[in-house]
Amino acid sequence: MEVLVGKKAGFCFGVNRAVEICLNEINKNDKTTYCLGELVHNKDVINNLKEKGVIFISNIDEIKEESARLVIRAHGVDKEIINQAKERDLDVIDLTCPLVKKIHDIAEEYCKKDFFIILIGNNEHPEIVGTKSHCGKNYFVIEDEDKVLEALYYFQTSGIKNLLVISQTTFSLNKFDKIVKDIEEELDSSINIIVKNTICNATEERQKETEELARQVDYMIIVGGKNSSNTKKLFEISEAYTNAILVENSKELDSNLFINTEKIGIMAGASTPFEIIEEVRKKISEKE
Repeated sequence: MEVLVGKKAGFCFGVNRAVEICLNEINKNDKTTYCLGELVHNKDVINNLKEKGVIFISNIDEIKEESARLVIRAHGVDKEIINQAKERDLDVIDLTCPLVKKIHDIAEEYCKKDFFIILIGNNEHPEIVGTKSHCGKNYFVIEDEDKVLEALYYFQTSGIKNLLVISQTTFSLNKFDKIVKDIEEELDSSINIIVKNTICNATEERQKETEELARQVDYMIIVGGKNSSNTKKLFEISEAYTNAILVENSKELDSNLFINTEKIGIMAGASTPFEIIEEVRKKISEKE
């Protein structure tokens, strides 16, 4: 049995940066370290940070100390939360991915220029929740093509003639292109539309490599958090071309599934540590 592991599998720059800095902050041992939401979407990573002393909270009001450290997750948060933290003199360690921060800057720039903003992504995803706070009042979130007409209705009734289209960094590139095409086909030439593909390069490359792998193997194993947007996209891509399974770690993997399989592909989401990918590979190899 041949096992192919994607070259782009695992930690991306933003996740690796967030985890490393968070670990360094914990080692200072001078303040209690809180993290608002999951630092990254991976249970194993989160459990490791909990064991080292990080306290994960869902609301800033859960912090009762006068002096504490607040870590901002890689996906970012509503900008009002950071303002509240600073007003309370909390030590804010902002680990928002630089690529996500770039989207925040773009949204604020075009909001000031009187643009209506269409955000392509999952409305409930932490990254989109944070980005919305930089868009002003005139924006709409689209996750699927069936929301295009509704989004354009709100745009047209706003009276604004300028439209900016941006995306969640981990969104599906194929879906982004399809939604943009649908938007452009519905608008007339009088509208000033600017489209910025803000899907990060690592996400694009990982999705493309996943498709390439899926086309040449009998089974794809996607490793990563089941609440991770980019990981779920890899699974969706894989199952379009071959048999596929999504697991968070090797413990969830039944290697007996692959006894008669000749070629297996492994790809992992951006929040998956190399060690977990390697454990999955070894467990499969035991059946060779």
